[in-house]
Amino acid sequence: MRNETSIGAQLGSRTCGILRNSDTPAPQDPDTLLVPLAAFLPRSLANGPGIRSVVWVQGCPFRCPGCFNLEFLEFIGGQPTPVETLVSWILDRDDTEGVTFSGGEPFSHAAVLAAVAEQVQRAGKSVMIFTGYEKDELRGSRDEGTRRLLQSADLLIAGPYRREQPSRHPWLSSTNQELVFLTDRYGPEDLQTGRRRVEFRVARKGQMVITGFPVKRGWFSMKRRE
Repeated sequence: MRNETSIGAQLGSRTCGILRNSDTPAPQDPDTLLVPLAAFLPRSLANGPGIRSVVWVQGCPFRCPGCFNLEFLEFIGGQPTPVETLVSWILDRDDTEGVTFSGGEPFSHAAVLAAVAEQVQRAGKSVMIFTGYEKDELRGSRDEGTRRLLQSADLLIAGPYRREQPSRHPWLSSTNQELVFLTDRYGPEDLQTGRRRVEFRVARKGQMVITGFPVKRGWFSMKRRE
């Protein structure tokens, strides 16, 4: 999974390691769910079909060479954000088609993101998720949060990023990744007009925010060395 640099994360490589259970976060109390928010973008054209809000979560169980956002990998950090607060930020935008979850690894926080996604879908907006897991791993999971998150998503980009298999698809970073349609909200015909984009935004405090999928391989890493 990979779609951002300073405000998002790349997940994947040919040899992704996975952390042991002792390194992953403990389950949260369902009555006090907080999203470990690494970053939030209210409006983007580069992270899925249409204009979308984007949520990046803090924490990822994968340790993959080539990850662009090392600061989003540790499960320590991020801004604990109440579900209702995040939902209000997403639904406050009348001009967006839906929300995209990225990270970090969204399915490491499946229960809390499912609580967000369910409300977003009920409001008529779509849910898209970038994940480093394969679709069969997720569908075979017995975890209730994982099942709920899958049930409340419309579109899934599944599979680890493999830099030796570059893709030119608007949202697939490598050719091993799979676009999975979970509802009839989208189909292949809806995504044919999409193209790769890179967005540059200047935040209120002057930081440059870069998000999206560059056409030229290695572009983000070159920018980091400047």
